[in-house]
Amino acid sequence: MAETASFLRYFPYEEPYEHQRDAMGRVSDALAEGQDVLFEGACGTGKTLASLVPALDYADREDKTVVITTNVHQQTRQFIEEARAITREHPIRTVVFRGKGSMCHIDVGYEECQALRDTTRELVDQEQELAELEGRQAELLDAAQAGNEEAAAARSDVMDELEAVEEGVEALREEANVCERFYANLTEDTDDFYAWLTDDVRTPEEVYEYAEAAGYCGYELLKEGMDGVDLVICNYHHLLDPMVREQFFRWIGRDPEDVIAVFDEAHNIEEAARDHASSELAETTLDGALDELEDVEDYRAEAAERVIDAYRTALRRTYDEALSVGRDAVDDDWTDLTIENEEGRDDLSLAFLDVYEGPGFRQDLEEALDLGAALDRRYQEQYKEGETTSRKECRVLQATGFIDEWIDGSVAAGTYPVVSVRRDESGVYGRAELYACIPRSVTEPLFEDVHASVLMSATLRPFGVLGDVLGVGGAEQRSAGRSSGRSPREDGDDDPVSMAYGEQFPESRRRTYAVDIPALFASQRDDPGVQETVTEMLSSAVRFTPGNTLVFCPSYAEAERYYHRLETAATPYLDRPGVRAQELKEEFVADDHGVLFTSLWGTLGEGVSYDGDDARTVVVVGVPYPHLDDRMEAVERAYATAFDDEDAGWNYAVEVPTVRKTRQALGRVVRSPDDFGVRVLLDERYTASNAAELGDYSVRDTFPEEERREHIDVRPGKLKYAMLNFYADMDAWDGDPPDP
Repeated sequence: MAETASFLRYFPYEEPYEHQRDAMGRVSDALAEGQDVLFEGACGTGKTLASLVPALDYADREDKTVVITTNVHQQTRQFIEEARAITREHPIRTVVFRGKGSMCHIDVGYEECQALRDTTRELVDQEQELAELEGRQAELLDAAQAGNEEAAAARSDVMDELEAVEEGVEALREEANVCERFYANLTEDTDDFYAWLTDDVRTPEEVYEYAEAAGYCGYELLKEGMDGVDLVICNYHHLLDPMVREQFFRWIGRDPEDVIAVFDEAHNIEEAARDHASSELAETTLDGALDELEDVEDYRAEAAERVIDAYRTALRRTYDEALSVGRDAVDDDWTDLTIENEEGRDDLSLAFLDVYEGPGFRQDLEEALDLGAALDRRYQEQYKEGETTSRKECRVLQATGFIDEWIDGSVAAGTYPVVSVRRDESGVYGRAELYACIPRSVTEPLFEDVHASVLMSATLRPFGVLGDVLGVGGAEQRSAGRSSGRSPREDGDDDPVSMAYGEQFPESRRRTYAVDIPALFASQRDDPGVQETVTEMLSSAVRFTPGNTLVFCPSYAEAERYYHRLETAATPYLDRPGVRAQELKEEFVADDHGVLFTSLWGTLGEGVSYDGDDARTVVVVGVPYPHLDDRMEAVERAYATAFDDEDAGWNYAVEVPTVRKTRQALGRVVRSPDDFGVRVLLDERYTASNAAELGDYSVRDTFPEEERREHIDVRPGKLKYAMLNFYADMDAWDGDPPDP
């Protein structure tokens, strides 16, 4: 175990757990070899410190920066608390970074902000030049008055230059758009801010409040304050978006090979990366681009109009023909339409090629892209110079950029072209999207370029699936390094180190019951008998829980179904899509006998703690596979093709992510050594007794072995007795328990 005494200087508490010490040693050794780490640890294993402590130690010894990232707000708060605890014992410089959208004091978009920064910096530069010239002319005046004829001649030249700079400064002050807060950043003494920032671990809210009161731009101050820090806490966006990542590394003053990336809730990286690897274009943007071209006098405008109008016409034709249900059935949610066909290219691409008329769409597209770039530069200058009060977006550039990407991207391996429709107050309109089925194009370059990464979660296994999906280590990575002529990890083994630490709390204080009710296939959910069985099981679970019960269903619709069906003395709570869940969660945990119904795919199933009395029992209804639509089938096909394995499609795209979600839901209860609780799996597909009979339908073997050993098969009528006995052993009842 390398440098054990060295990394423990960053451990902020008395002694690490034995498994935590072991994990820290293994992470330390892996970082020394430049290897990625796949780290699964159940609740209570101390994953954050086990990753952060050796990473900070190695970064200090080798002059690197640690970036720890998550997509869950509660985990960000935990990172801040852990960083504060560390810095009390061993001071580290930490910045908690958040995007411009929530940090901007004047609420402008990215392009406007960029233009404001440019003109503000130009003003400050000219003011500084003016001050220097004024000082120079004063010196020359003194010399001239003392009889120096050369000084008098030189002063005349300086005065001419001074007059020109004064006119430029006056013009910028009166006509250009300037950000007064960024101006204050550049012209005032900000030393007190940076001393305050690095004195402790400051939250983005605290930075915003400080800057708001002082008249600064907190976002720009943070960017300047990240250079050379020890630790940056941020969200996935700053590492997974390739364009943002390049800027982000520049802000922290590091090359990629000098960064150690720590990902929390790493089972979510795939979906987050998929969002960054996908692109889309709405019909309204095409309309805006054509409107924009009406006012453009440029020889390239005709080419741009031919391409954009043809694509808009093709999009409308495609969704009109695909809308077999008719326009009246379209609502305000995006609805995917199938555009695949047997002719090799999708319906939208074929319609575009059919509609387009001109010398050649690639030639026209090239001219259109050039025009879009020129227009975008013009809008930037107009805003900077104060000719417009807001920074105009270039719809021509947006539209032609996407069309250019569509031409080749729609037939690229691992990409699914799709058209969607929705309705607003003006009617039905469409959207084209290049959906990234396999997001390795985003993740693999990241893991290849940084020094090393630690991917941690309570539900990472099976490790091989995760490595394949994200491109972490392995032969593909080594091959990519060789073909590029460089190998950032040439001194080490590229294969990732994997480690798993199971439940650390006493097994006697938890029970996991797999209830042998018929498999709740989607096709049977409307069956009255199935609904009656599920309702009866939920009634037993809620009645024989001395406290709150969490119920996770395959969808929000199923959650609402059983919210209305269940008649219980417990207070019912229903989580709805599109509604902020934090207030609902707070109401629920404040109750002493409530039942919360939600979707397993919602926001309350992971990254949310229900400690102690917050929740005693969690129930997962069925095997909550995601909606198996055309998009999901495309992901399945992409994985099956990529790995030349038909089973890989289903396993990688559907079963493994679903069981990970289920394991996350089960982990919402029993959160400390003194805690206790029951986890209930309602479906025979979880049972051991039916595994052989159900064959491929059984999901039991997808759980890690040590978790399967704890799953206890129970008959439906025995669940209430099992729960009654367990909670009686825990002395959990306040008074007499319910009568079974």
